[in-house]
Amino acid sequence: MPDIADALVEERNGTIVSIDVTAGARAELFPAGYNEWRKAIICRVTAHAIEGKANKAIIALIADTFDLPAASITIQSGATSSQKRVLIAGIAKNDLLFLLNSHIK
Repeated sequence: MPDIADALVEERNGTIVSIDVTAGARAELFPAGYNEWRKAIICRVTAHAIEGKANKAIIALIADTFDLPAASITIQSGATSSQKRVLIAGIAKNDLLFLLNSHIK
């Protein structure tokens, strides 16, 4: 089993997650697996990468998955890329790792 902890970096105000996004997917899913090569959690959203719709869907999906307010989730980098770094404020790396492991298939 891969070590998904490599996709997480703890900051003083939360944890940054590296994600690899598939926009325009058939179904929304987070986490949808782990990309060992990119050291990123896979995220699938049905919204297309047009006018920020996919980014909004990513934030909503992560918030819904972990029962967090959407305001605590921000895209730190990669707004126009399929590879993103997302800050989840107010959650420690170990806590987020536990949540991810309990949701990953």
